[in-house]
Amino acid sequence: MTRSRSLRVLCALAFAFAPAIGATLAAQSAPAGSTRASAPPRPAKGPALRTPDGRPDLQGTWDFAQLTPFERPGQFGEKSVLSDVEAEEFGQNRITQDNKDRRDGTADQDVARAYNDFWWDFGTRVAKQASLVVDPPNGRLPALTADGQKKAANQTPKYDNVEERPLAERCILGFNSGPPMMPSAYNNNMQLVQTPTQVLILNEMVHSARVIDLSGRPHRPASMRFLTGDSIGRWDGNTLVVDTTNFSTEGNFRFSTRDMHLVERFSLEDDSTLRYEFTMDDPAVWASKWTASIPMRRSDELIFEYACHEANYGLEGVLKGARYGEKAKR
Repeated sequence: MTRSRSLRVLCALAFAFAPAIGATLAAQSAPAGSTRASAPPRPAKGPALRTPDGRPDLQGTWDFAQLTPFERPGQFGEKSVLSDVEAEEFGQNRITQDNKDRRDGTADQDVARAYNDFWWDFGTRVAKQASLVVDPPNGRLPALTADGQKKAANQTPKYDNVEERPLAERCILGFNSGPPMMPSAYNNNMQLVQTPTQVLILNEMVHSARVIDLSGRPHRPASMRFLTGDSIGRWDGNTLVVDTTNFSTEGNFRFSTRDMHLVERFSLEDDSTLRYEFTMDDPAVWASKWTASIPMRRSDELIFEYACHEANYGLEGVLKGARYGEKAKR
């Protein structure tokens, strides 16, 4: 079950009359006056479809919105798999807790909820796995190294100039598009296109596009670095394996370094479910490798343009707010 994204069309109309709304909101909308079209229908369930070269056909638009917690909550103890009742109860509680129309708590908590619930799309699905992290077996990230702890302690926001602000806030990289891809507040949609020699992963968030080379070439030299890394792919039976290194910036995921090594695996569980697993290896930050697993659901809706750079009032507002705060302290 997923929240209908037809609300996005209404969002577009709202933007036509509210140009001062920040770029984060604008990114969720369609151009004013547009309508949501549907992607071509897939055949009914049956044997997995294959491409002309005999590979599993992973193509389509996939929705990875999830209420399943990233790390296993203490309430689940040693359970790695939940009952239907436990999963449903957790999902309902999460929907209630994340409702941005709540007005309880402190003023700071109220402000932190930002805009109202209409604009958010965390989804309504919850998996029976107790957490997205599946390795280590306790469902929690490995311990941080000494350097990782220093990184975590030094995460002080900076507001002196535009280039110090996060890449997502500057409309350069999405906060859920990765790699790795992670469920987040909205735009949890990915379109996958494949040919015998390349695979394209297009995220709706910041229309981030990765072209993955299947030619068997080695990684680029370490001196050549990219915001989303250097991705090369191969087939392991019916699973697409994507190996990514050579990141140009730190913090692609939490406190990760430029030398993070990421391995992603894409496989069809059935015609409507794409299993996305990734393993992250960054020994400068975490004491061991760790793996997360996310079920994606096929969507019959098309992806909208992510209009973020245009009228990025949010970034301007952040810097103005910092200057106001500095004056207030004098």
